[in-house]
Amino acid sequence: MVDEREPASGDPHRRGRRTAEELLPADELVQLLDADGVRHEHPRYTAEVGDDALRELYRWMNVVRAVDRESIHLQRQGQLGVYASGLGQEAAQVGSASALADADWVFPSYRELGVGMVRGVDPVRLLHLNRGTWLADHDPHEHGFAPPSIPIGTQALHAVGFALGALFDGAPIVAVTYLGDGATSEGDTHEALTFAGVMGAPVVFFVQNNQYAISVPVEEQTAAPTLAHKGVGYGIPAVRVDGNDVLGTYAVTREAVDRARAGEGPTLIEAVTYRREAHTTSDDADRYRPREEVEAAEARDPILRMARYLRANDLLDDAAEREVQDAAARLAGEVRARLYDAPHGDPRELFSHVYVDPTGHFEEQAALLERELGERGQAPR
Repeated sequence: MVDEREPASGDPHRRGRRTAEELLPADELVQLLDADGVRHEHPRYTAEVGDDALRELYRWMNVVRAVDRESIHLQRQGQLGVYASGLGQEAAQVGSASALADADWVFPSYRELGVGMVRGVDPVRLLHLNRGTWLADHDPHEHGFAPPSIPIGTQALHAVGFALGALFDGAPIVAVTYLGDGATSEGDTHEALTFAGVMGAPVVFFVQNNQYAISVPVEEQTAAPTLAHKGVGYGIPAVRVDGNDVLGTYAVTREAVDRARAGEGPTLIEAVTYRREAHTTSDDADRYRPREEVEAAEARDPILRMARYLRANDLLDDAAEREVQDAAARLAGEVRARLYDAPHGDPRELFSHVYVDPTGHFEEQAALLERELGERGQAPR
C-alpha cells in the first residue's frame, strides 16, 4: 500500500543526537479506532486509506485468523509438530505489513504467519516449517520475507545488517523486524538496537507486546515504564500504539518506514496487544494467567472492532460479511488439504546448504543421522 521512495543521500553513519524529549514515547497509546469501532483523529498519525483498502484490511484479518485456527487443528491432529498462534494479534500484523513497500524486507519471528500472508507468501510454505518438512519452503527474495527465526531475537541482528547493506548500496529498502516482548530482554536485540542507533540504519523494530514471554508477564521482564522507553538508551525514537487497532498500527508503521527511507534512522514501535492463545500448542496458559484476563482481551477483539467501524460507515453488510467468511474458510480448507499427510523431504537436506567446507563435528552429526536412517530401513545415499 506504500509507494516506492528514493533512498536518502549522504553519510550512512550517525546523523546526530536527539534530545530526551524527542526520544520519549507519549504516555497515551496511539489509537485511531477505539474498541467500539469509533474512529478518532490524532494530531500526528493518520491512516489515509480508501474504502476498498479498509475492506481489504478487514478481509486480511479474517483470512489470517481462519488459517491460524486451522493450523491449531492440524497440530492437534499430528500434522504439525508445534504452532505459535497469533490469535488477537491480527491487527498488529496486518496493519503493519500493509504499510510496507514491495521492495522492503521483513525479518520475522515464529509468530508472523499473518505478516507473511500479507506479503504474499503462501501460508502452506510457511507451515511446512512447523511440520518439519523443510527448514524453509518459500523463496525469501520473492516477497522480501526472511525465514522465520526460532531463536529469540536473532532476527533483529539480521534486519539491521540487511538494512545497512541496503543503505550502503543506495537502495530504497527498509527492513522491518518483528519481535515479541520477551525478545526485548535478549542480548541479540540489545546489540541490534545499539548498532542501528549508532549507524542510523533504515530499520523498524516492531515489538508485539502480547503481555507474556511464555509464562512471564511483561511487568516481570523489565523495570522500564514501557518497552518503548527502552529506545531512549539507544538514541532511537519510539512510539506506543494500540496493537488491536489496525488503522493505528498501519499509520504508525507507515510513518516509521517513511522516516527510515528518508534517511532519518530507526524507530522502535511497541504495539500493545494480547496473546489470546497459549504461547505455542505445547504450552498450557491456564497455569499462569486467569481466564478473566483472557475474556477481557476478547472484548477488545481487533476484528470485531474493525467490523463495527465498517458497518457504521456502510462499508460492510451481511452479504459482504458472508463473502469474507466464505473466502477465509476456503483458504483454510486449502491449507488443510495441502498439508494433511503431505510427504516429507529427505532429512539429509538439513546438512546440504550450511558449510562450503564442513567441519569435523558437522560431518559426525551427518554420520549419526545416516546411521539412524539405516536402522529405520531407509536406504543410504
